[in-house]
Amino acid sequence: MNILITGGTGFIGTALCRELRNTGHTVIVTSRRRSDSKEKLTWDPPDLIPPDVISNFDAVINLAGEPIASGRWTKEKKRKILSSRVTATRALVDSMRNAGAKPGVLISASAIGYYGAHGDEYVTEDTPPSSDFLADVCVKWEAEALKAQEFGTRVVITRIGGVLESDGGALPQMIIPFKFFLGGPIGSGKQWFSWVHRDDVVGIMKYALEHDTVSGPVNATAPNPVTNKEFSTALGKALNRPSCFAVPGFVVELTLGELGKVLLTGQRVLPGKALNAGYQFKYTEVNDALKAIFKKSSKQQVVQ
Repeated sequence: MNILITGGTGFIGTALCRELRNTGHTVIVTSRRRSDSKEKLTWDPPDLIPPDVISNFDAVINLAGEPIASGRWTKEKKRKILSSRVTATRALVDSMRNAGAKPGVLISASAIGYYGAHGDEYVTEDTPPSSDFLADVCVKWEAEALKAQEFGTRVVITRIGGVLESDGGALPQMIIPFKFFLGGPIGSGKQWFSWVHRDDVVGIMKYALEHDTVSGPVNATAPNPVTNKEFSTALGKALNRPSCFAVPGFVVELTLGELGKVLLTGQRVLPGKALNAGYQFKYTEVNDALKAIFKKSSKQQVVQ
């Protein structure tokens, strides 16, 4: 396929582009900066992509958006988190609408923040949205993507959990206390953490791209979520460090504000649609995922 990817230079996008190219697809990524590269398309939302350009693509994957977990959520930060997703997705879908030959599938990212806090309750794709800030962002973000169904494009919404890999996401920050033998759970440690290895986020998106029976919301999380305490124990084991120094909840809230409150709650999300569609996870257990990540990191450090 000829595939257009927004956010293709990010933490997930880079790995996805590599995998798709390695398996024979042609991938073009969008960039706000002008480039002579044949693998880049200059695009600055809310501008539209010309109809004759968007018509060249069989599929579009939308990963654009301001990072959520970087610093406190000031009013300006929250505005950027929302507008970067809604504006880009709206412009992308409008570009597809104007094209003569429309892409057959749009895979658009979202997040499990859609569901809000649910305690020990299992969460599936049928669980309704919450009403907090993150949920509101996800609802509006997804609504823009789903408009592509109006002109016959298949739409897949990947609600992504806590993505694990050593070169990005939250994991590099998580391991800092463990390096100083100060790692441990945050708050009570009882809140659920719906994790997923980056390889499986890439795998789910690629599977949805290549299987036209997949549509609508799909939870991109591993089949076995863990509590924050269980995750901390697994992380300490993978790093050969203790995990007994809990971070009090009030410290997290004082440091991160509203983002801190999100970290102190959680969801027990299950990837029912991905499993039912036939996707086979590479990593189903958090211990195996972390072991693979840090084993690979150690090998890379030796080579360097």
